[in-house]
Amino acid sequence: MYRAKQGLNLMRTSFICTIGLLVLTGCMSASTATKTLSPNIIFIYTDDQAPWALGISGQSQAHTPNLDALASQGMYFPNSYTTTPVCSPSRAGLMTSRYGYELGINDWINVKAKTLSEHQPDLGLEEVWETWPEILQTTGYRTGLIGKWHLGYQDRHHPTRHGYDEFVGFIAGGTSPINPVLEVNGTEQREKGLTVDILTNYAIDFIERHKDEKFALSLHYRAPHHRFLPVKPEDEAPYSDIEIALPEPDYPNLNKVRATKLMRDYLSSVTGIDRNVGYLLEALDALGLSEDTVVIFTSDHGYNIGHNGIWHKGNGFWLLNEKTQATANIPSGQRPNLYDNSLKVPAIVRWPQVITPNSVNPSSLSNLDWFPTLVEIAGAEVDGNNNIRGNSYVEAFKSPSTIISSDYFAAYSTEHQSLTQMRMYSDGQFKLVLDFLNSDRGELYDFTADPAEKNNLYQMEDKRLQDIKARLKKSMLEKMQETNDPVLRLQEH
Repeated sequence: MYRAKQGLNLMRTSFICTIGLLVLTGCMSASTATKTLSPNIIFIYTDDQAPWALGISGQSQAHTPNLDALASQGMYFPNSYTTTPVCSPSRAGLMTSRYGYELGINDWINVKAKTLSEHQPDLGLEEVWETWPEILQTTGYRTGLIGKWHLGYQDRHHPTRHGYDEFVGFIAGGTSPINPVLEVNGTEQREKGLTVDILTNYAIDFIERHKDEKFALSLHYRAPHHRFLPVKPEDEAPYSDIEIALPEPDYPNLNKVRATKLMRDYLSSVTGIDRNVGYLLEALDALGLSEDTVVIFTSDHGYNIGHNGIWHKGNGFWLLNEKTQATANIPSGQRPNLYDNSLKVPAIVRWPQVITPNSVNPSSLSNLDWFPTLVEIAGAEVDGNNNIRGNSYVEAFKSPSTIISSDYFAAYSTEHQSLTQMRMYSDGQFKLVLDFLNSDRGELYDFTADPAEKNNLYQMEDKRLQDIKARLKKSMLEKMQETNDPVLRLQEH
């Protein structure tokens, strides 16, 4: 479904090498152009990393010197987000540029946890859906996945059936932060050490083995997923002697003791990631590959620790001293949500010779946009018959002032810990959240006056707010209709 541009590139190279100037100089110029068009790619994907869990964000005490340096060498996207703030549908969207509900993956794939729904041993990413690693394979890339998958347990769901030549990691949603059992090219084995370090070592091994080829490596860390500890002493050190700041210490009835411990441990895990990203970048330098490699850093969704009184992600938990009141579809202690701290993620792209160092682009970059972006970086084209939902951001990489999108849409139909059908639309200033199963859960926020989403304006009768709510709902329904959202069909019945 994709057509590589290699033939066109070869024609350009031949032309450059045969016109005026020196033949040697011309060929060198063509070689540089080709590397810029289809460089090596390293896609680093963390698990549960909040938009504020990055030093460059200016929002937290996170100690991330290597990631901050990476941002200074490339482009930072402060408004990057995911379309579903939980792992499986977000990861499915990354691979296919489709919403989770289009793939039948609404919530995290559950095969053993005791929850409100049945187990899902046969659910996963089906082979009918084309992925961007498959496209990169057709253009000559050697592809590898190191780390987490969580897109199905059957053979047909395996990463090697979706475009990866090599896989080292775990199929399940999680593993231990230490001494994990990993599948290493088809065989499970117990590893010794911290999982974050082990995955980095396998990633560096992949790069070293394929340094003379064109490669695309997906490095999907387990961290900073709960359980956060253990980490190395140097990862805990930045937080051991400081007073941990909570985002909303005066939130009514907040369990500050637990929130403080969660924050300290979470940030330690984040720093462990940062340390390992530093090792990876050093390896690229040592191998002479940095100039010919695009490095992308982002996460599957965000996280909350004390924000709006909760912790966790889109399937959040109240972090209070007392139990909350249960409803028919939402048990006590649960807070399903589409807060920006759940939806938004850090995003950094370093592309030497293309991206201006230390640049910032305010576009709303979603997980669905990585598919067309990576395909274009690789020198391939999206076939018109493949109705992907994202947009390529290559033009934004070339020009920090280029705005690709400023609005965003998200969807989360929770199935396991609560029962909801949440949809969200924001124009960048105002944000509307509707739950099509629980009509009393409407939310409206004004980011200009209330960036932390503390004041829900949904029930206010102010005409201006009512008009804004109607406009946002119209845009939301249009997006749902465009993508054939099953929630609309359920509403009709």
